[in-house]
Amino acid sequence: MNRVFLIPVVIAIFVILDWYCFGAIKTSFQHSSLRMQKIANVLYWSTSGITFFVLVSMLWVNLDNIPSLLRNFIISGIFGDFIIKILLSIFLLIEDITRLLRWIAGKSVSLIQDNVALPTNITRSEFLSQSALVVAVLPAVAMGYGIIKGAHDYKIRRTKISLPNLPASFDGLKIIQISDVHAGSFFNKTAVMGGVEMIMNERADMIFFTGDLVNNEAKEMKNWVNVFDKIKAPLGVYSTLGNHDYGDYKQWTTELEKRKNLQDLISIHKNMGWNILMNEHKIIKQGGDQIAILGVENWGKGDRWPKYGRLNQAHENTQDAAVKLLLSHDPSHWDAQVRTLYKDIDVMFAGHTHGFQFGIELGDFRWSPSQYVYKQWAGLYKNENQQLYVNRGFGYLGFPGRVGMPPEISVFELKKA
Repeated sequence: MNRVFLIPVVIAIFVILDWYCFGAIKTSFQHSSLRMQKIANVLYWSTSGITFFVLVSMLWVNLDNIPSLLRNFIISGIFGDFIIKILLSIFLLIEDITRLLRWIAGKSVSLIQDNVALPTNITRSEFLSQSALVVAVLPAVAMGYGIIKGAHDYKIRRTKISLPNLPASFDGLKIIQISDVHAGSFFNKTAVMGGVEMIMNERADMIFFTGDLVNNEAKEMKNWVNVFDKIKAPLGVYSTLGNHDYGDYKQWTTELEKRKNLQDLISIHKNMGWNILMNEHKIIKQGGDQIAILGVENWGKGDRWPKYGRLNQAHENTQDAAVKLLLSHDPSHWDAQVRTLYKDIDVMFAGHTHGFQFGIELGDFRWSPSQYVYKQWAGLYKNENQQLYVNRGFGYLGFPGRVGMPPEISVFELKKA
C-alpha cells in the first residue's frame, strides 16, 4: 500500500481508538482524587503518544535497518496496545448500545436507567468501564508472561510411531525433532542453552531439524553456533531449510549477496556437524537393514510460499529402503504432494506453523488461530498408512514469546506395528 495513503489511515484509526477508549479511563477514575485523575490521563496519553510515534516512524523507515530483536519487541508493543484498545472499545460499545436502548425505552424502565446502582454501589457505566479495563489488561499480562516465561518454557512431547514395515534392527529407534529456531529472535542465551541440554539429555539415536534456523540472515547464527553445535546423535543430525532461510523477506543490495547468504547458512549447518539435505536422501544401515532419510528444501502449497523443494530428486533410488522418513518444513506439502504422489513415504516431519505461538491445549482439546490457516498445524496426523508430525517450534518469530503454546522438543520412538 502507498505510504502516502497508509499513514493517514493509520493516524485516523489510532486517533479514533484513543478518543473512544479514553472514555473508559475518565469514567473509571471520575470519583478518584484530582491527582489520581491527572496521573491516569498522563499515563494513558504518554503511552499512546509513544506507540503512535513509533508506529508512524516505522512506516517511513526500512524495517531491515532495525535489529531483529528490537523490531520484534517494538511490533509486539504496538500489537499489544492495539489489542488492548480493541477490547476496551468492545466493552464501551456495549455500554453505548445500552445507553441507546435506555434512551429509546425512556425513563419508564427504571431498572436500566444510568443512575441505578449495582450492589457494589457503582453505576452501570462505571461497572462496564472498569470491567473493560480489567479485561483489556489481561492480554498485556499474558503477553508479558509469554515473553518472560513462555518463550523458553521448553516442553518435551513424546510420541510412539508404529510402522508396519519397520525392520527389526530399527525397532525402538529414538528420534528427536526440533524446528523453527529463528536464531535472530533469541534474547536469553542461558535459557536456550537449557533447551539444548534437554535435547542432549534424551540421548536420541537420531535428530531431525526441519527448517528456519534464522529469520533472514546467516549472521544471526554468529552467537549461537557454539550452542547448537552441541546437538549430536550416534546416527547423525539431519536438517533441511525453511522458508525464512533463503532471505526472501529481506531487501538485498544484489542477488549475489542473497545467494552468498544462503551458502553461508548451508555452511553453518555443515560446520555444526549437521547433515543438511538439499533435495536428497541418506541411507541409514543397521544390522543388515536400511531406512532412508529424505530431506527437501522448502515447499509450501499456494502462491504465498516458495517452492524450492524437489521431492522427486530426494526420493530417487530409495526403493530398497524398508521405511522412508521425510523432512519437509511446511506441513501443507503433505496433502499437496506426499500423500498423493509418494505413498511409500511413511512419515513426514514438519514445522513452520509455530502453533501460532498462541493457543489452548487441555487434554484432547486443542485450539489455536493456526488451525484456520493450516489443516495440520501441530502434533501427529494419520491418513491410511502415512503419518505427519508437525512440531510447534523451538523458537519464535514476530512476538518474542509464547502463550499457551510452549516451544517443543519432539521425542519419537519407532515401533514395529
